[in-house]
Amino acid sequence: MLWIAFIACTSVIFYAGTRLSKYGDIIAEKTGLGRTWIGVVLMASVTSLPELVTGISSVTYAGLPDIAVGNITGACIFNMVTLAILDVIHQPGPISAKAHHGHVLSAAFGILLMAITVMGIFLGDHILHSGWIGIYTPLFIIIYFSAMRLVYYYEKRKIAEFIKEMALELKYKEISTKTAIINYGINAAAVIIAAVFLPEIANGIAETTGLGQTFVGTIFVAISTTLPELTVSISAVKIGAIDLAIGNLFGSNIFNIFILSLDDIFFTKGPLLSFVSQYHIISALSVILMTSLAIIGLTYRTEKKFLFISWDSISILLIYFVNLGILYMLR
Repeated sequence: MLWIAFIACTSVIFYAGTRLSKYGDIIAEKTGLGRTWIGVVLMASVTSLPELVTGISSVTYAGLPDIAVGNITGACIFNMVTLAILDVIHQPGPISAKAHHGHVLSAAFGILLMAITVMGIFLGDHILHSGWIGIYTPLFIIIYFSAMRLVYYYEKRKIAEFIKEMALELKYKEISTKTAIINYGINAAAVIIAAVFLPEIANGIAETTGLGQTFVGTIFVAISTTLPELTVSISAVKIGAIDLAIGNLFGSNIFNIFILSLDDIFFTKGPLLSFVSQYHIISALSVILMTSLAIIGLTYRTEKKFLFISWDSISILLIYFVNLGILYMLR
């Protein structure tokens, strides 16, 4: 029954996620906010809601801080793996060569937030806190909203520079803004409802393996909660909305760390990162390495692939498997 439920939820996410990408692209075009900003904010916040639900339930009802933190770091890792998958799907050249330079900004904010997370886990009981809330929590919140603001103004400036070119690229003249927003809302709700059940189903499947919380949270639960990002991003690439897809992935990583601040608020035993295994540092550092490689790819913008995949995507996948192997040995 668990596997049937898993397949059912995945099917709903796949169908609704495909439509979510289309209407997100329409909203970006109609509102003039830009595909990068829509991906970073609107798409990322919707597709990351499973991580939000999983995190809060893990620290409040289940009392499993390692599951909550492992889910966040694991989700960020899988978002970068998804970027490599998109590179394989996008042919003939590397997807980084076609993406907007503005993604470097959101990717850098992701590195900043993950670096603070590493410091919080490393310091453990020595972290400064007010009540039960760690000093990193207000930092996460401030940096998150600062990132949204800076990406927004960057997008608006770029749109102003290329307004003539963008005006010629309108693809959805026949669809109204109201129709796009309503359909986006319906499909977003479908993704959220299906995704809410995924973590519990994945946990039920994972329990039979007898693996530790850190491994289960980082691998099994993270896979289930990142299915919306995977589905939405692949669908976006297939309709040609590359910036929407990549913005969704980098934006999800930023939003995931914002979720970590909410988890810390709901976890009343003390600063959340003081109660988790230091093994999470391995996954967090893997995210930083993977994102750094993505930034290099976006900046260098090579026009060639090695067979069907670019060198930066190969490196990202290599880091993923190394991280997986280390966590399995330390389980």
